Amino acid sequence: MTTPSARLAELGVTLPEVVPPLAAYVPATQVGDFVYTSGQLPLRDGELTAVGKVSENAEGLVHVDDAVFAARQCALNALAAIHGLVGIDAVKRIVKVTGYVASAPGFSDQAVVLNGASLFLGEVFGEAGTHVRSAVGVAELPLGAPVEVELTVQV
Repeated sequence: MTTPSARLAELGVTLPEVVPPLAAYVPATQVGDFVYTSGQLPLRDGELTAVGKVSENAEGLVHVDDAVFAARQCALNALAAIHGLVGIDAVKRIVKVTGYVASAPGFSDQAVVLNGASLFLGEVFGEAGTHVRSAVGVAELPLGAPVEVELTVQV
């Protein structure tokens, strides 16, 4: 079985540095056999990959395709937080993904957006990447991010 770090290398993906907390919290914490991450924004090199509310076709808002990519980045940042705490290869399975989507009025495809995180985790962890999930539409997210993702993993 391929390790998560080897699979990331096969995918050409490098874990980023752990995103520093924006307030009074830690990026990840371990309780027993589980690691919980704080909500991770789609930050890459210190910048959000997209800003704004998600909508299917409204001008000036984040398109679904960009939000899907942002959700993937959130998941990558969550893996970095886990790696910073216990090492990515300690992960036995992804247990739960919780995602929040800053949604424009009438937008109801939050599940589609969160597939960006879920499918990426499946690529990295295979069967151990299957998980339960919540996809929640919200009015606003920190820094104007379109999506935020948190993970619960078993180690």
